[in-house]
Amino acid sequence: MNAAQPEIGRDAAIALIEWYRDAGIDVFVGEAPRDRFAETRAEIAARDGRRGVPSAPAAQASAPPVHAPAPTFAIEPAGTFATSRAAVPDDIAIADARERARSAATLAELQAALDAFESCNLRITAKSTVFGDGAETADVMFVGEAPGREEDIAGVPFVGRSGQLLDRMLAAIGLERQNVRVTNTVPWRPPGNRPPTPAETQICLPFVQRHIELVRPKILVCLGSPAAKAILASEEGILRIRGRWTTYSFGLGEADTIDATAMLHPAYLLRQPAQKKLAWRDLVALKARLAEKSASD
Repeated sequence: MNAAQPEIGRDAAIALIEWYRDAGIDVFVGEAPRDRFAETRAEIAARDGRRGVPSAPAAQASAPPVHAPAPTFAIEPAGTFATSRAAVPDDIAIADARERARSAATLAELQAALDAFESCNLRITAKSTVFGDGAETADVMFVGEAPGREEDIAGVPFVGRSGQLLDRMLAAIGLERQNVRVTNTVPWRPPGNRPPTPAETQICLPFVQRHIELVRPKILVCLGSPAAKAILASEEGILRIRGRWTTYSFGLGEADTIDATAMLHPAYLLRQPAQKKLAWRDLVALKARLAEKSASD
């Protein structure tokens, strides 16, 4: 470490690293910072000099050139895919996704199709394709938005703090992870845990739609507003639509539908614990609806 840089204690260093991790910074590229603005100004000045552009004022011209320190080490991103951008137009990518999803007759085939799909840029930075978890034939299926950092590392949806809360919510109404199905609208973690863009969501949508068709649950639960918007075509906020029941159609006729609803995402409940009372009401309603479905079979 450079002698001019202040030393920090072990606890402070750990806290700083954890803050970077929570912010989505999980790849180190060097020990020393680089002033890329200064590098760009130097490159422009050099290019202008080659073109014969009049030099800048003396005060600027006399400034010493900036030499960025060479990093002492570099760690490549841990993703398993190439780092070049997937140069595929959105409409072509969506059509490709629909064709691949439609051709899958089982969840294993759907996962293989998703693994082979290269038309979504999110897979470039993601470490894992987070497909799904739980029973392959389940009465209840939960769909979230996108994987977080822990899910990206594990390759399994809902394994972080929000996943642990979801497991406790399920246990409160007599359900367990292994007898429900859990997945996300988007199977790859967006960089820095940002929300997926509308285009990214639409590109991935055929896969989650086919996922629902293959599981064919009795009840579909969208966790959070983004999932409800993508799956149920809802334009209202989650606090307005939660607790309402609607139907989800497989597109094969009016009779081929299942019950669907939206609930508050566990991550939202961790940020807003006062809203857990609403989540409990929705869980009680889910338990009652599931009992009705089981009794009618």
